[in-house]
Amino acid sequence: MTAAGPMTDILDDYSVEMTGKDVTSLNEARALLRPGTRVNVTYLGTEDFGMRRTAIRAAAGWGFTPVPHISARRLPSQHALEEFLGALREDSTAHDVFVVGGDPAQPEGPFSSSLDVIRAGLLEKYGIGSVSIAGYPEGHPDISDDLLWSAIADKSREVTERGIAGDVVTQFSFDADAVVAWIEQLRDRGIAFPIRVGVPGPAGVKRLLAFAGRFGVASSASIARKYGLSLTNLLSTAGPDRFIRRLSDRLDDHHGEVRLHFYTFGGLQKTAAWLREFAAKV
Repeated sequence: MTAAGPMTDILDDYSVEMTGKDVTSLNEARALLRPGTRVNVTYLGTEDFGMRRTAIRAAAGWGFTPVPHISARRLPSQHALEEFLGALREDSTAHDVFVVGGDPAQPEGPFSSSLDVIRAGLLEKYGIGSVSIAGYPEGHPDISDDLLWSAIADKSREVTERGIAGDVVTQFSFDADAVVAWIEQLRDRGIAFPIRVGVPGPAGVKRLLAFAGRFGVASSASIARKYGLSLTNLLSTAGPDRFIRRLSDRLDDHHGEVRLHFYTFGGLQKTAAWLREFAAKV
């Protein structure tokens, strides 16, 4: 952050998220997004290799920077990982990836964690130059805080030692104060990676609360009110205006490089339109 314009800084170089099914939605939203915008393409168990590859190609073809996800526990074999990385290299989309553990409780193949994927040495073999890793400002419902801190330290160290650039993409939150406290802990532990704070794009309150429950995100009455969620009108829509302003107000140089990553729960086009309108106000 810089003292001259913290709100402008945090809005600069934002990223958004899509699934393999969202190619049409990205096409509808692309005129609203900045050229070069980082577009994370998720690795869902309900989508196959072809769908993911089509989405990644589309993002690149429309002038965005695709960031394919690699879900460690969903990989059935090392060959599957190499096949995926090989396709990215063939398509000239093999520079940026986001490596996550993934949802399955039991791994489907040899990789039980994102650290296993990084340590395999295949990312650099296939030309990956930048790796995003996950951060959880409010913890994880199935993983202890001690293990989370240990994992992020190990991953950031491993990425750095392999000569690959890295950043941290966080789970979304409704509580800017909790996010800032987590960033301060991260910096105090010596992890200097740039951070992309997860933010929900504008969406229905009921939908946002459903995702919060699924991912262990705090949504008490006081937090909901501070964010702008109406617990008495679940059919209303809420955007992250208050959250972003409070986050921006709290950040300074001590927090290092911080940007925003938008989870498009309410749709890519709706998020992109909101972003353009919000940015024009600041």
